[in-house]
Amino acid sequence: MLEHTPLADPYPAYARLREAGGAHHVRFRSGLYGWVVTRYGDARAALADPRLSKDPRNAPPDWQAAGRGRPLEDRSGLGTHLLTMDPPEHTRVRRLMSGFFTPRRLEAMRPRVRALAHALIDRRPAGLIADFAAPLQLAALCDVLGIPPADRGDFGRWTDAVVSSQGDPAARPEALEHLTAYVTALLATKPPAPAPAPEPAADPAADPAADPADDVVSALVGAAGEQGRLTEAELLSAVFLLLVAGYETTVGLIGLAVHTLLRDPAPGLPGGPPAEGTSREERDRVLDVALEELLRHDSPVELSTWRFATEPVEIGGTRFETGQPVLVAIAAANRDPARFPGPDMPDLGREDNAHLSFGHGPHYCLGAGLARVVGREALGALTRLRGLALAVPPDELRWRASLTLRGPLELPVTYDGIAPIGP
Repeated sequence: MLEHTPLADPYPAYARLREAGGAHHVRFRSGLYGWVVTRYGDARAALADPRLSKDPRNAPPDWQAAGRGRPLEDRSGLGTHLLTMDPPEHTRVRRLMSGFFTPRRLEAMRPRVRALAHALIDRRPAGLIADFAAPLQLAALCDVLGIPPADRGDFGRWTDAVVSSQGDPAARPEALEHLTAYVTALLATKPPAPAPAPEPAADPAADPAADPADDVVSALVGAAGEQGRLTEAELLSAVFLLLVAGYETTVGLIGLAVHTLLRDPAPGLPGGPPAEGTSREERDRVLDVALEELLRHDSPVELSTWRFATEPVEIGGTRFETGQPVLVAIAAANRDPARFPGPDMPDLGREDNAHLSFGHGPHYCLGAGLARVVGREALGALTRLRGLALAVPPDELRWRASLTLRGPLELPVTYDGIAPIGP
């Protein structure tokens, strides 16, 4: 059923499912199967319910067999990561990583992200995915991971081949081998960084000052004491999770946001007229509010990763028996009219916007703050492209064919000129 949802516009199909009932049983060609939750209240409850495990070892044997070899569903190899862990294992690993995603550290990254976004605009991008969104997010991830500048060319090519939907499938095994070898060597040579403050910080002003020498990999290598060291498999899996979960999702966020804005232009946003007579603070506020609505209206995460009932669970009138797999349809929940008035039209000034695009509960996306920084700076830089428009008819765009993620594979654009960077 969900595999036949139109890639460019799955929302009418999700609306029919939501109206017909809160949860529906689905089976995919891969052999995976389970329940999909579609209504906002039920989705929020499912995302936070500790009885719905993230560990695929709690799934039925036939489901586990169907999921083998899929990195986000398989606990072997690179699948031992935050998306397949429950507390206390999940709590331990997340705490080790979370100190490098605090508000103060992310704000310290913003000037570099902003400068890079504007530098990419100055190169006159013809396609906003390959020429803008992808290199911008890859550079941000390299900063977070501590990839040395001299290595970023090879690292970027390998990462793109492994995690990008536009990559050549035949090139992925060799690229994965190179990337695994590189990350393994990087882990062996990283000096331990000072242990970061645990998440969450009660006061952002009290977060540790960002140190340019600090990075997530150094922190993970040096983690010790009562939190416990990570195993080699956990270290590799943590790095690959940041690449897989952080790269395509933020690239999709930018692509979907611009796709929406080019259909419904608004002042001060890409594709719309300039916001005249406004301060930098006012423009940033417009971008922040609009970004949240763009995330709600067209989320790059269409479906959550899997959960598994560890005991009978009833949500929204549907009973999930022990072992049954459960998906949350983020795309359906974010357009539930019971929660969001006029959900199918973007309201770029919407203030009450508790969307679920970054999840909810203990598995709330660790990289949400980084995605917001990159997304906002991307939109701000794109406002310099005057007369921005799609270079092809909308129905000629190609879309990512993925169960979990969605977004355009490319956004070819035209524009009349490039405005200078404003104050």
